[in-house]
Amino acid sequence: MKKDLSLSTLVSDAAMVNDYDPNAMSVEKAKTWINHFLHNIDQKESIHIKDALHRVLAKSVIATMNVPNHDNSAMDGYAINTEQLDEQGPFSLRVTGKLFAGNKLEGTTKEAVRIMTGASISKDMNAVIPQEYVEVNGDNITFQQKPPAMQNIRTVGEDIKIGQTILQKGRRIEPCDLGLLASLGIGSIEVYRKVKVAFFSTGDEIISLGTPLLPGQVYDSNRYSLIGLLQRMDLETFDLGVIVDDKKIIEDTLKKASVFADVIITTGGVSVGEADYMKDILKKIGEILFWKISMKPGRPLAYGKIGGCHYFGLPGNPVSTMVTFYQFVREALLTLSGESPIHPIPMIKAKLLTSIKKMPGRTEFQRGFFVQNPQGEFNVSAIKDQGSGILRSMTEANCFMVLPESMGSLEKDYWVDIQLFDSLF
Repeated sequence: MKKDLSLSTLVSDAAMVNDYDPNAMSVEKAKTWINHFLHNIDQKESIHIKDALHRVLAKSVIATMNVPNHDNSAMDGYAINTEQLDEQGPFSLRVTGKLFAGNKLEGTTKEAVRIMTGASISKDMNAVIPQEYVEVNGDNITFQQKPPAMQNIRTVGEDIKIGQTILQKGRRIEPCDLGLLASLGIGSIEVYRKVKVAFFSTGDEIISLGTPLLPGQVYDSNRYSLIGLLQRMDLETFDLGVIVDDKKIIEDTLKKASVFADVIITTGGVSVGEADYMKDILKKIGEILFWKISMKPGRPLAYGKIGGCHYFGLPGNPVSTMVTFYQFVREALLTLSGESPIHPIPMIKAKLLTSIKKMPGRTEFQRGFFVQNPQGEFNVSAIKDQGSGILRSMTEANCFMVLPESMGSLEKDYWVDIQLFDSLF
């Protein structure tokens, strides 16, 4: 793929159309085309670390201090100087001092100091004996073995050293990172702003919750699936509701959303018989590619731009909406958010507990339920109902079985790749 290829060239160039074969594009090829036109949104803001969970770093974090910033005890026990001991035990020392974390030494370091975890180690002590290894008799302790120098002592900079890069630009902040930042005295960090996503459903038959259904109508489940998917990604979202099949209303909604949003996602209106309708609107106001992807469920997909706003047209069947979001939109949103590197969705091997039917020629994302057996192996069973309109299959499943284009029907005990739902975000 040429790096200087523009979306408008791809849309208008017949040779390019032949090159990407819109009638049977593979899942991976479609991802590659989409990724070519994505760049992170390079707008930043400074926020307090208490608000930083799951935000993406716009600037690497460099340590300005050592952690720990003083030698300290890793155990509750007794600090000693091993140089005062003979080579053979047993040993007996008098407790001449006491030291707790954050406090000053009480007494002296002449022989042994009762010390707590985290308390500073003075320069004339070079080992800590855990309290479990000593016998206490009044002010004296007895122990059998001479500890090696620096045993159970955390040294300056053992965790983090001054000048060390502790978090790289592009990292999505996790709970452990918040504690790490706090340990360095860092109260605020620079992050990329949240990606703004507007979404709506289309169709005269789609009805919002709270309205009685008439014959032929269905409630809008796709929008609520999208709400959940987008909330898990910590994005700024704009729910535009259900838009009726009126060209002018859809066009106006897309135009308005493209002004304030980075991404627009619609469901419905991109399958065979409906695509020409959406094409007329989208070709008028943007640059849009319609593909037929060699996958099941989720064959129809649209991607393009309306001005500076990215557009994803997902199929209307409920399962197809979720599968195409997971396999295409998720990675695009991570790229726009500035996350780097973006790791592929992990896949693990699992043994089939049921036979499954499949025709070669397209990648299938069949819903499955996996368990781990006592031997540590993953086993997976196919959910009985695999129709793209059966949303219940997503609720009953906890993974996708990813079946390549070349693969046909499979018998029980065959090993397949699965994507765990919990690993998708």
